[in-house]
Amino acid sequence: MYFVKVFVTYKESVLDPQGEAVKGAVHRLGFNEIEEIRIGKYFEIKVAKSDRPVEEAIEEICDKLLANVNMETYRYEIVATEEV
Repeated sequence: MYFVKVFVTYKESVLDPQGEAVKGAVHRLGFNEIEEIRIGKYFEIKVAKSDRPVEEAIEEICDKLLANVNMETYRYEIVATEEV
């Protein structure tokens, strides 16, 4: 079994309105040294072993469902494997 962490964020060229709102709140709290905050999505996925490579399955899921590839980028980490 595989445990995969997927992180999805807006591309650098896309305005992140939620991140800007949080940055404004952080500045109002007095943390003016904070220059940028980006907000994204985080997914934890458990994948059973199969004939298909886990990377291939995760990339297809991200491209088709988890990320809007026109506006967002994603990265993933295969954190742990458990031999069955």
